[in-house]
Amino acid sequence: MLTAGQILQLIRNGSCRTRKELIEYTGLSRSTITDRVDRLIEAGYIHESGVGTSGGGRPPSVLDVDATKRLMLVADLGATHVRAALTDLAARPLAEESTEMRIDRGPEAVLSWVRQAFERMLDRHGRPAAEVCGVGLDLPGSVDHTNGRVIRSFLMPGWDDHPVGAAIGAAYDVPILVENDANAMALGEWWSSWRETDSLILIKVSTGIGTGIILDGQIYRGVEEAAGNIGHVRIRESDDRVCTCGSRGCVASLASGHALATDLGQEFSRDVVRLVQAGDPTAIARTQEAGRTLGVVLATAVSLLNPGVLVLAGDMAETREHYLTGIREIVYRRSLPYTTRNLEIVTSSLGDRAGIVGMAVIVMEHVLSPASVDAALAEPVN
Repeated sequence: MLTAGQILQLIRNGSCRTRKELIEYTGLSRSTITDRVDRLIEAGYIHESGVGTSGGGRPPSVLDVDATKRLMLVADLGATHVRAALTDLAARPLAEESTEMRIDRGPEAVLSWVRQAFERMLDRHGRPAAEVCGVGLDLPGSVDHTNGRVIRSFLMPGWDDHPVGAAIGAAYDVPILVENDANAMALGEWWSSWRETDSLILIKVSTGIGTGIILDGQIYRGVEEAAGNIGHVRIRESDDRVCTCGSRGCVASLASGHALATDLGQEFSRDVVRLVQAGDPTAIARTQEAGRTLGVVLATAVSLLNPGVLVLAGDMAETREHYLTGIREIVYRRSLPYTTRNLEIVTSSLGDRAGIVGMAVIVMEHVLSPASVDAALAEPVN
């Protein structure tokens, strides 16, 4: 006996578009399907969006997800920026705001801006907070996504064990989801451009280096929520440079945007990007070298996971082929040909919006999951 939440999934994935198709697909009685569908319509999850082809008699009503009645609020927090968005329930953006802000200013300053941005976007669109059905934030560190706390981050002093979900959720009695930024970006890229492939690896190279892994369309987090922590693989233990984690010879200390900026006498990774885009030969050579350094570790990841796509994201993706060339050179040289013959190595198609898109998808999938929908339908109406 399928629940209303499970019926919604059949409508969402296109398996069934009408009541008749639901009856034939599930084998449930007409009265049962009518009950499930009517409850979903009454709760605002679906609506009748048109009519289908008639097999004789009155044309059937087409059922579709109603993405307009509920809203989502999401935020993408980087080392030096914050972006917030208001979306509908199909993860389509209705409004966005962004600002330059260093995350090491601490959770109070950063999360205060996020809360105020959420309020401004709702006010601007004349929508009440009661219409928000979910909130999501991503952060550049390891997070416990089940309780909304930061586990650890070398870029975020003062954030460890901070209750991010609770700090944002005080104004919204809805699920508050917290995720690692590279994971969110990976899902955003997969959802937008690569859903036909089972696996994708995204490497975010900005101030630091992070990796998001998508396997069978799902984020792979690892046992300790630390999967993808590729920036702290040590490949030159004799190197003098000390990484933010305290070790020497980490990939991040050699190939991150911060490492490049330090080597080139700049302050931020975006300064390096500007030098490369201006054709500075030293910056270009150092950027390609960094790509080759990262490629050494990525070759192992490619051999281990055999992904269909490798996506370069973050600030250094804006150097286009320069950083990517170094990665490609080493990955193809150090991996077996049959593991890379169908591998695509590309730059991000979403740019700095990848995290926002990914978080919107994460919240959407949670809110529209069978368990969440059935729980919401079981709640008494006030």
